Amino acid sequence: MKTISLLGSTGSIGTQTLDIVSQYPNEFRIVGLAALRNVELLAQQIREFQPAIVAICDAQKLPELKEAIADLDPQPILLAGEAGVIEVARYCEAEVVVTGIVGCAGLLPTIAAIKAGKDIALANKETLIAGGPVVLPLVQQHGVKLLPADSEHSAIFQCLQGVPNGGLRRLMLTASGGAFRDWSVDKLSTVTVADALKHPNWSMGRKITIDSATLMNKGLEVIEAHWLFGLDYNHIDIVIHPQSIIHSLIELQDTSMLAQLGWPDMRLPLLYALSWPERIYTAWRQLDLVTVGELTFRAPNHQKYPCMQLAYAAGRTGGCMPAVLNAANEQAVALFLSEEIQFLDIPRLIERACDRYQVHNYSSPTLDDIIAADQWARQEVVAVSKTLGRYTITV
Repeated sequence: MKTISLLGSTGSIGTQTLDIVSQYPNEFRIVGLAALRNVELLAQQIREFQPAIVAICDAQKLPELKEAIADLDPQPILLAGEAGVIEVARYCEAEVVVTGIVGCAGLLPTIAAIKAGKDIALANKETLIAGGPVVLPLVQQHGVKLLPADSEHSAIFQCLQGVPNGGLRRLMLTASGGAFRDWSVDKLSTVTVADALKHPNWSMGRKITIDSATLMNKGLEVIEAHWLFGLDYNHIDIVIHPQSIIHSLIELQDTSMLAQLGWPDMRLPLLYALSWPERIYTAWRQLDLVTVGELTFRAPNHQKYPCMQLAYAAGRTGGCMPAVLNAANEQAVALFLSEEIQFLDIPRLIERACDRYQVHNYSSPTLDDIIAADQWARQEVVAVSKTLGRYTITV
């Protein structure tokens, strides 16, 4: 039985992970939970899974959480704030840490878990996007496993099983195209938050659903794939695949291609990350290609999706630039979700931040460099967002 600390337990990744644990109680056990601020749901999870340690990132919610589970005996260790989340990440009884925290907030807890010798089921792509130059050396130093738990990188990881060293030639990440794959470029100026949150295939959190609408999620995944699989950016491609049945492909040196297929269900990559190298029988709906009917592909429209090119450029620049890109995107998406900017302002603000950032430490930024770049980018986006009407940014 694998023991698990789950970071981001009340989010989309977290709840689906707990669904897996509840279905396979003889395979997995929750020993730690960390959540942002949803006290009601976190209290329910504590009652059902009986973790030994729990953290709520919003420290002001701690008294409410204590009251919600006051009748429990025994009581879990209750912590709050980022420091509390870090303690859950490195909790001694956990063998695997599932990083379901959204955004760069997952970086420090993941590093803490790695230093504590925990294997990582990585659902937080920002850990490698912003912190790849720091995180990968730590993974090697501490001898832990870094197992991708998002659909695209899990697909690549699965396809690579049994491929000899040097056999990989190219990666191809598939993208649904998001909420606006069938919209004209001109129509994007009318996008509302409600429009952008209508993903055609996947059920995900709000932030990543917006990233899917801009296709920044795919650009970020390109940077993550670079770190996970060691390929140059010239050998990592993106293709629009509206059905979301093929989750990604690899091309081998002899031009053979391997793909991983399945219904668009995040439980599949999460289960594989938790059970690897084993395969666990499930009673889930089996893929029926006759029912699917057709699998289609098309090249992405860079005029509609400028965020992809911004991501490739940041990845190729290296240093702290991917951290700037990621933080600028997070901040811009937050402003859009709060209806402070327009949809098309998201790539404009990201480009502005990347253009203004003074790059340093191209090859070996420190954790402090990355954190400073992240904070700078967020502040820059907020400042520039207040003056959007006074200049034009060309993407």
